[in-house]
Amino acid sequence: MSDNAVLKVLHTAAEMAPLAKQGGLGDVLGALPKFMCGKGVDARVALPMYPGMRETIEKYGCEYVTLSEKVHVALDWRVYSASVVQANVEGVIVYLLDQPELYKNPKIYPAVLNNESVLQFVFLSLAALELPGLVSWKPDIMHVHDWTAAILPIALRWHRHYNALATEYDVVLTIHNLAYQGLIDPSAIASWGLVNNAFFIDGMEFYGQANILKGGILASDAITTVSPHYSWNIQTQDEGFGLDGIFRNIRHKLRGIINGIDYSVWGAENDKALPVKFSALDMSGKSACRQKLLEHCGWSDDGKPIALFVGRLVQQKGVDIMLSSLEQLLDNSCRAVVIGSGIPQYEEWCHWLTRTYPDSFWCFTEFGDEIAHLAYAGADILLMPSLFEPCGLSQMIAMAYGTVPIVRSTGGLADSVIDFDSSPDGTGFMFSDYSTDELLQASRRAFEAYWNKERWSAVTRNAMKANFSWSASSDAYIDLYNNLRNGQL
Repeated sequence: MSDNAVLKVLHTAAEMAPLAKQGGLGDVLGALPKFMCGKGVDARVALPMYPGMRETIEKYGCEYVTLSEKVHVALDWRVYSASVVQANVEGVIVYLLDQPELYKNPKIYPAVLNNESVLQFVFLSLAALELPGLVSWKPDIMHVHDWTAAILPIALRWHRHYNALATEYDVVLTIHNLAYQGLIDPSAIASWGLVNNAFFIDGMEFYGQANILKGGILASDAITTVSPHYSWNIQTQDEGFGLDGIFRNIRHKLRGIINGIDYSVWGAENDKALPVKFSALDMSGKSACRQKLLEHCGWSDDGKPIALFVGRLVQQKGVDIMLSSLEQLLDNSCRAVVIGSGIPQYEEWCHWLTRTYPDSFWCFTEFGDEIAHLAYAGADILLMPSLFEPCGLSQMIAMAYGTVPIVRSTGGLADSVIDFDSSPDGTGFMFSDYSTDELLQASRRAFEAYWNKERWSAVTRNAMKANFSWSASSDAYIDLYNNLRNGQL
């Protein structure tokens, strides 16, 4: 293929906003292929068709058609067939695999991963390999996301049938969160069509279990993480989740490319969900958004800073030290809004804080997109004290609304936030050790700046001027693709 030929990429993933989203992966797939298409790449997506998705497609006004032929995959000693719905989502062609028997869970991910529930992800990967023949379009790059699509490179390496295609594609695997690896009983993998030596130390074997992500890492041509710092973190014992040795051994094919955000969706200047838009040059609209948020929480304005958390209520996000800190701050220092769901213990802790501090703490233990937009715009401070953070989008989104992040210096947080007390260009406040005391100290530094009008104006302007557009990140992926095609990785 000549260097001037159009680069063709098929992204395979379990999520893609706005069609199906449970976390940051959905946001990435909703933005990255779109930006690639804007740069002349023919980027397409293979995605399961979950219950209610046809209605979602129609809601967003996407054009779609059901293809005349079905895709067929031999799996678990039988043949599974799926209709393929081809949709145009903001200029990106998406192939939706309509297989109601496997895709019947609207929550995307099964509560328990076992030999049966894993089949939806195996089918996704194998069906993606069948798609080029069905749609008469052959990608140069197969770009798979997380363990849920990592069976695709595994199949190219160890499948009795699909290994014949191994030389047809270059494969990129992006790790969005190493904490989730797809551990399964090894008895399952024979029914996927894999050869016996897929389950060995240089394959999927992992302390007696089959590790899908490990197999995908070893079988892919390039591995990316969603921030440079995270690519270094996962090579350490503390954050490697048992795979740190693997990453050190394959670091020649490991890259860290930071995620971006879509400013047509997020940002004070363009957000249609806000009562008043605003910008770094004219912040007056932020006061109106603050007032609307206070009304939503049933509060009058006492002038204190409003701290915000948006995300999953799990330890990875630092929820334990965040809530412990707020217990010491809510009386006098700030108010807090928490939006998210997760571990029941943390949800109950939030409800207890609501009952104990009704004038200072408000929570919504689900995810509401509309209230999230208002909260990002109306709050003053974002709390993101993560134990580990592959990239993080909340801190980038918050900055686009002039909401100043307090973050722990790890992963993508370290790549995207500059401490204001250390640099005049600072965009937030950072701390290093994972502890309540460290978070309290960083919070008090932020509150001190908040009450100094000149300093607060400076840090909020810096935050709003930070640019995390997908444009630069998509360029980095395209460079990686071209290096693979030219044998220059």
